Amino acid sequence: MTLSRRRFIGAVGAGSTGLILPFAAGCDNAGNSDGAVQSGDVPLPARFSLPFKRPPVIQPTSSEGTTDYFDVRAYTTKAEILPGVQTEIFGYNGTFPGPTFSVRKGRTAVVRTRNDLPVPMVTHLHGGKTPAESDGYPTDYLLPASGWTASAHTMHHAGMAMEGATAQGTRNYTYPNLQRASTLWYHDHRMDFTGPQVWRGLAGFYLVHDEEEDALPLPKGDRDVPVMIMDRAFDSDGSLAYPSIDPTLKTTPGVTGDAHNGMTGDVILVNGVPWPRFEVQGARYRLRLLNASNSRRYRVRLDPEPGSGDPFTLIGSDGGLLAQPQGMNSIYMVPGERFDVIVDFGRYAPGTKITMTNSLGDGSTAELMQFVVGAKVSDDTSVPARLSTLERLDPAKAVRTRSFTLARNSESGHYVYKINGYPFSTDRSWADIKRGDIEIWEFSSTTHHPIHLHLSPFQVYKRGGSTTLEPEDVGWKDTARLAPNQKLSVLVRFSDYTGKYVFHCHNLEHEDMAMMANFTVT
Repeated sequence: MTLSRRRFIGAVGAGSTGLILPFAAGCDNAGNSDGAVQSGDVPLPARFSLPFKRPPVIQPTSSEGTTDYFDVRAYTTKAEILPGVQTEIFGYNGTFPGPTFSVRKGRTAVVRTRNDLPVPMVTHLHGGKTPAESDGYPTDYLLPASGWTASAHTMHHAGMAMEGATAQGTRNYTYPNLQRASTLWYHDHRMDFTGPQVWRGLAGFYLVHDEEEDALPLPKGDRDVPVMIMDRAFDSDGSLAYPSIDPTLKTTPGVTGDAHNGMTGDVILVNGVPWPRFEVQGARYRLRLLNASNSRRYRVRLDPEPGSGDPFTLIGSDGGLLAQPQGMNSIYMVPGERFDVIVDFGRYAPGTKITMTNSLGDGSTAELMQFVVGAKVSDDTSVPARLSTLERLDPAKAVRTRSFTLARNSESGHYVYKINGYPFSTDRSWADIKRGDIEIWEFSSTTHHPIHLHLSPFQVYKRGGSTTLEPEDVGWKDTARLAPNQKLSVLVRFSDYTGKYVFHCHNLEHEDMAMMANFTVT
């Protein structure tokens, strides 16, 4: 893969000599990893020159009783992400990002998925309480409908067992939606190739609604806005730049140069639009913020802030509404995390331009989007002092404590990411759990990792041995920040389904390079 038309930041030696490093290395301890790629000489739009867009909402193809059926086809197509430029993507129903699901608690969604891509895929509903056969286990491949003739790819960890339930062409994913109203998302989860396939577009929102949320006087309709934040880089021909060892994604996994630290790019996309401009009314809005980047972390702020009070009112996290709202002047987001916030644009004068910034970025990644405030309008919404009643898990009822160390090891001149000293294998379970048990899980590392558990949400219990938590740790979570040299302890109850699931680092390059492990619920 030629590197002549783009620059790998910090790629001294490895990237410039063509040394292949198919194993992940550590993130830096500042804002983000240093595996950045700069776009080539393709013209980029001026910031805040393009209008904000909402992903299309998919409608059921049919319904029967309490079940809705959706049809999704993944295929390669062209999308105009940069003005006047056609970029090849992997698209759920041909869009970037994929269509938004808007579903009701208690109504089952059956997503009939067809793979017309040239490579296998796996869909995971991130944050979903999902039966094991529909969870998107990384080796439960959905092979291309046209056939799969490529030889088995070379795993990052040759010799490890890699078994899974394979389907050809189509697969039904069943989501019971027996969970609180929450902002979820879905994305590809194919073993060893999640990073490049999500980078090419395989991600979308999945919003669960319920009566409790409906009864609150929160902004709804056009003022309830999904905001998917991701970074990308583009080659000189407008294609998405990602330094795969095998750009066809059919055989050898891994990346070249410093991208093994975690892939980041120099173009910020919001709902697939570079640095968009959103014209809002002078009223309250609910913004459903999602960090859908492969590895980039964000600290989101508003500039200017309102004349008084906090710019953000946090009302929800990964697993739905908080017990009570929480004022925030900034929000720290790791890959996979979601935060629902209220912003009252009525506190700004009409005509005010407000930039959503990223204080962990610099240059082109320091700004995300812009709001342009219109006239004040009648606004009967409010943020009540009590949003929901949340059960707090009792650590005294935990039946055991498990410890997991995430680390990199140097082996034969390359790095391997492991959990408790082992790379991922389908035949090793690190936790055999009885359904209904509450456990304490402790994570530690010397570098940054976003920790994500499938199936069961958790509550952050301690950081560094202290019950003094970060402002973003509130509520039910499925993804949380693991900071360098700071133990993260969470309380988790496995009360929904039985079967084999995974937990992993949600830096997608780390995940691809085997920083993942199984747990089994019986």
